[in-house]
Amino acid sequence: MTDAQAGKPFIHPTAEVAADAVIGPGTKIWHQCQVMPRARIGANCKLGKSVYVDAGVRIGDRVKVQNGISIYRGVTVEDDVLLGPHMAFTNDLYPRAFNDDFEVVPTLVKKGASVGANATIVCGVTLGNYCMVGAGAVVTMDVPDYALVAGNPARVLGYVCACGKRLNVDYKKRKSGDVNCDRCGKQFRIEASQLSVI
Repeated sequence: MTDAQAGKPFIHPTAEVAADAVIGPGTKIWHQCQVMPRARIGANCKLGKSVYVDAGVRIGDRVKVQNGISIYRGVTVEDDVLLGPHMAFTNDLYPRAFNDDFEVVPTLVKKGASVGANATIVCGVTLGNYCMVGAGAVVTMDVPDYALVAGNPARVLGYVCACGKRLNVDYKKRKSGDVNCDRCGKQFRIEASQLSVI
């Protein structure tokens, strides 16, 4: 029986994982990753090449962290999140090379969120459940559940379903009502520019 069949994590020989880091069953940590002390990575995650997970970071189950991403102290990633290649987190609002007592400002990435390639998430924000951040976006404010955001600074352009399909809703008109996903049939209600599952 292989490690994958037994549910054990796979750690590539070039990866460095601290002895007290907790790695869930079925998780794969690939080439040249570094996982620092007290980090906790859930089950069935995939960490691509050259991923850095800072001390004490918490990552949920079934998270896909693509190549070249650093997840710094203060960032919490919930279940089923996709972090696209080379996206960036920050954790200091007033960065200076000579500031040894900087304050870590927390960031929360909620269940099912997706962050596109090369996006930047400025610390202190929450990315809502199943939201989608476009490639190259610079997120400076909280992103609502199911919102689609893009640009610099990132702005809400519409809504997406949990399956990832953009919903047929004109966000600018901010109308209330019900909408169905054309792809999976899930039903949503929009009220006061907030989307919720029916």
